[in-house]
Amino acid sequence: MTDTLRPAETAAVPPDTPAPQAPSESRTLKRSIGVVGGTLLTLSCVTPASTLFVVVPGLFGSLGTATALTIAVGSLLCVAVAFCYSELGTLVPSAGGEYAMVSTMAGRLAGWLVFVLSLLVVMIVPPVIAMGTADYLEPVLHLDPSLAGAGVMLLATLAGLLDLRANAWITGVFLVLEVIAAAVVAVLGFAHAERGPGSLVSMEVGGTGGGADPVTALLVVSGLAIALFITQGFSTAVYLSEELENPRRNVARTVLATLAISTVIILVPVVAITFGASDLAELTGGDISAMVTAWSNSAVGTFVSLCVALAIVNAGIVMVIQNSRVLFASARDKAWPAPVNGLLGRLGRFGSPWVATLAVGVPGAALCYVDLDTLYGVTGVSVTAMYLLVAVAALLSRRGAHRHAHAWRMPLWPVVPVLLIAVLAYVLTQQEASHLLLTGSIAAVATLYWALYLRPRRDTRWLVTVPQDVREPAGP
Repeated sequence: MTDTLRPAETAAVPPDTPAPQAPSESRTLKRSIGVVGGTLLTLSCVTPASTLFVVVPGLFGSLGTATALTIAVGSLLCVAVAFCYSELGTLVPSAGGEYAMVSTMAGRLAGWLVFVLSLLVVMIVPPVIAMGTADYLEPVLHLDPSLAGAGVMLLATLAGLLDLRANAWITGVFLVLEVIAAAVVAVLGFAHAERGPGSLVSMEVGGTGGGADPVTALLVVSGLAIALFITQGFSTAVYLSEELENPRRNVARTVLATLAISTVIILVPVVAITFGASDLAELTGGDISAMVTAWSNSAVGTFVSLCVALAIVNAGIVMVIQNSRVLFASARDKAWPAPVNGLLGRLGRFGSPWVATLAVGVPGAALCYVDLDTLYGVTGVSVTAMYLLVAVAALLSRRGAHRHAHAWRMPLWPVVPVLLIAVLAYVLTQQEASHLLLTGSIAAVATLYWALYLRPRRDTRWLVTVPQDVREPAGP
């Protein structure tokens, strides 16, 4: 049985359990954005253009012509994941995101492990994306990738201290530029097509000596962890649910709309690049900027590169906003010793959790000096494991009082979460042992912290709360 508490339900708590105090006004985030603002922020967190230019080239290197197919399969899996997020996010609209949802449905230990996995993801993804800035500033400025990434993280941290509504407009402007860059790549790729639609299922990757090697089904399955990472930013809508107006209605709309839009923005250029690459070796090399320059001229290549650099800054801003909300919520729910909770729960003059923002931005800058392959691997494993636990929570979301609660309900329940659990478990078994071991070791340390500190203090620590003002009728 979960120990998740709602401020308006403390009467149901056993007599020997101290009733938690309802969050004060200073500890409650302000509802200031609607579906459009939430979608702009969430879509920016998916970072379609920066993902296309920073993460996808690595998939081209290992999967070749099967890259588009792998991303398409990953996007289909994400539809099932989005259904789970939408239902759970409207049942438990909290800045805690996944951990609040899973704690409520599957118990405190499961929620704690999801929190640790989500913390890994939100701490690692921003520097992974930020380090790509140097490559796309190359036409005008030569910078060390780690130094450029650290600078982007610090700039994003400063922006994250501002009001959320202001950030929605800032990221919206940057988002327009990155969509333009993705559109230019798509148009040029299709206009210079060297191969037809059959290449998307030819399953070939460039080999040694200029030949072609086959891409096996197991390689595609292994690549699904990165494919899930490519579109995973749609979950930001759940983190922002405390600041979305009418969350019962708008969380699901934002999650599903963001996934649909981001899939199109990413997948269409990937197909165009697959068609337009001059040969298999160029496609496997994954140098998209060089392809764009070859298809057009250096001026267009420079324009696209600068748009991508701005997109990366945009991604950093949104991710820092998301990450700070996770730490803020964990402090409010008393996950740490009292002094730490007090610091991370502080709100600044703009209503943002400023200490939590610094706590994610500064370490993010330091992570720009860690090996990139390790960061990719741990992120892929963490995202897959987190989605699996969210699917388990969705399978349990219609028990007891939750059965009749006002919420968006996914179609084909419980088939969707059951199939999702099976597929994600198999994807995990196909990841590199070193990445599984590193992520598992972090989860083991977190479990030890749970056993030695949180569980013995179950009446005063890790009391997951849901803001009182979320009780509103479900939308159509």
